[in-house]
Amino acid sequence: MDNTALIFHSTEVIFPRSSAPIDCEIICVKTHDNTIDIVTDKTSFHPVSHIWPDHPADKGYVECNGQTAVVIDCLTGAIELATGTLYVAQDIPVKRDTEGWVFVVVHRIEDGLIDLQPRQKLRLVVDETYQWQLSLAHSAEHLTSLALNKVLTEQGYWRKDADRKDSLNHYDFHSYAQESSSIEPLCARVGYRLGKTLRKRGFNSVDFLSQLTLIEQSVNHQLESWVELNHDIKLICSGTHLTDSRYWECDLGSDGVATIPCGGTHARSLSDYSSIRVNIEHSGDQNIEIHTVVTE
Repeated sequence: MDNTALIFHSTEVIFPRSSAPIDCEIICVKTHDNTIDIVTDKTSFHPVSHIWPDHPADKGYVECNGQTAVVIDCLTGAIELATGTLYVAQDIPVKRDTEGWVFVVVHRIEDGLIDLQPRQKLRLVVDETYQWQLSLAHSAEHLTSLALNKVLTEQGYWRKDADRKDSLNHYDFHSYAQESSSIEPLCARVGYRLGKTLRKRGFNSVDFLSQLTLIEQSVNHQLESWVELNHDIKLICSGTHLTDSRYWECDLGSDGVATIPCGGTHARSLSDYSSIRVNIEHSGDQNIEIHTVVTE
């Protein structure tokens, strides 16, 4: 479909503040063999990132002229302003904020279910339960990383002063060692590698691996203490569009205010949790995996 006569802008994202159904306008439609990609002026759907795809795409459906179609995927896209061409996920050839391009949220449906054209009105309906469970897991993963950093710093697992510290001024083991992560409903998994570079920075991986049970207990105790604070969790946004910076923020009492750059969806308060518990597994010679499990 010809999109060249339209005016494009980065998608306005509603998900940082609401997951309620919204009415919007279609600004771009791209048809494939069996699917259709839809870009709207605004959305309550959170897309999976094409750079670090740890937070899954939201689920839900679209409504148009009395017809309904399930959103089978929600992806990050980029539109070249000069041509109106939409590139999706790994086909995106540029970085965000590249002149002449706008980044957008792409809602993918099966072809043949709805007749869609640019400028049509569309209703977007997010699966709020699924989004909420991902939000709880994502905030819990941030809290776990902060608790882990604190425990490893205060219990002396660093032999020297590492350059990188987190927002609570603890050595940032999480950012140094993280190799993978995945967010699931009410669960998060993060993989860490304890390689030579980490040891050169001063981390005592031998003691760490020999004391995983003690570390797990200490992290769980810290998480329990933070959950009991019942403080708000905030998502600080520099703007309303997809590529505007967003920061997760939570007041953790005497430990200070934690701030982490993050574009995901999140819990609204520590009071949303009955508990956050972790399990640490030694998954290889120099690898561990931390499972964070949430109870509402």
